[in-house]
Amino acid sequence: MKFLIEGGKALSGKISVQGSKNSALPILAATLLIKGKSVIHNCPKITDVDAAIDILKDFGCVVTRSDRTVTVDASYVKNCNVSDYLMRRMRSSILFLGPVLSRLKKARFSSPGGCEIGLRPIDLHLWALRLLGAEINEKSGIIDCKAEKGLKGNRIHLSFPSVGATENILLACVCAKGTTVLSNAAREPEIIDLAAFLNESGAHIYGAGESTVVIVGTDSLHSASHNVIADRIVGATYLFSSAITGGEIEIDNIIPTHLESVFPVLEETGCKIKRTDTSVFLSSPERLSRVKSVRTLPFPGFPTDLQSPLTALLSVAEGTSVVTENIFENRYKYISELVRLGANIRVEGSSAIVDGVKKLYGTSVCATDLRGGFALVIAALKAQGETVINNIHHIDRGYEAAEKTLSSLGANIKRIT
Repeated sequence: MKFLIEGGKALSGKISVQGSKNSALPILAATLLIKGKSVIHNCPKITDVDAAIDILKDFGCVVTRSDRTVTVDASYVKNCNVSDYLMRRMRSSILFLGPVLSRLKKARFSSPGGCEIGLRPIDLHLWALRLLGAEINEKSGIIDCKAEKGLKGNRIHLSFPSVGATENILLACVCAKGTTVLSNAAREPEIIDLAAFLNESGAHIYGAGESTVVIVGTDSLHSASHNVIADRIVGATYLFSSAITGGEIEIDNIIPTHLESVFPVLEETGCKIKRTDTSVFLSSPERLSRVKSVRTLPFPGFPTDLQSPLTALLSVAEGTSVVTENIFENRYKYISELVRLGANIRVEGSSAIVDGVKKLYGTSVCATDLRGGFALVIAALKAQGETVINNIHHIDRGYEAAEKTLSSLGANIKRIT
């Protein structure tokens, strides 16, 4: 599949943001811990959620979906294996390791797949599970885990505030024996959302969203329903999409406090922003200004997932901007595709030096990953002429019918199958 985009249309209007991919996936994994039904509302219609549902079914869960509500009945989970095919469909498949090991006392997984944006090692996940009492053997890409006597709480200090490792530890610990004290934990809003669902199900998690999280193990969890938070990354990329075209956009069903690191960057480009408790309004200048320097950092810093969309935005800003990637070492693969559109960008070590150009020009490009793929969409919306974006299955992993949302704002975009 591919997108055909005719650039040069100002994007203006009002949209609502989908549920968060990065919240929905660990919450769906968490349903494995509950011997009953879980009802998850506001699940985005994206292929990563489809993959998570297929994995749950592979474990023996009964899963039904009605629009954006997913119901998971995990009463009879017996299978501790995930097929290699399903594991390779997305990186977040490793999040099922903690709950399966906790519930069945054994698990057998292959290495996860997904976007090739960096090594993104799972060493921290496995190291933490070993501290909780798991025996783990790795051979030929297969991870065999056992915890015959069950997992036991411990003190865990992460060398890096990894989101995935923090989530896996929470999922493994909520039904472990004793208390776990996790320090240098990730603080992302999606961690808070996962903990909220688990606590609604009977878990005892304290301090989620802070550097130190305490998890007091419980014997079992019970059925619950939960509303997934809004996707802050998707919301921000639509703000960027409007800004690069000189439009005005209002986004509701969003939590503006989740984007506190993004607003100053947009304001430095000359955009004006107004906020309420649940919405954001942006108006953009005739031409964007450069941003002196932006560095990606763990939350509450500037998100790594917005590095590529921001770089696309700055490709037409007046002046020179510097964007530094501190999280993933391979997250600049999309830049060669932006250059095909006429961008003037060079990579020096972990930094992208962006010399803004006055015009971009439509051509044929290929999405290399989820966020880099949407960066090409942002650039194509500004480019003169027609742009063809190939490999949009990457974009479908995280954006719900992106062409429909952009069309509602005035974009000339078509999906070609």
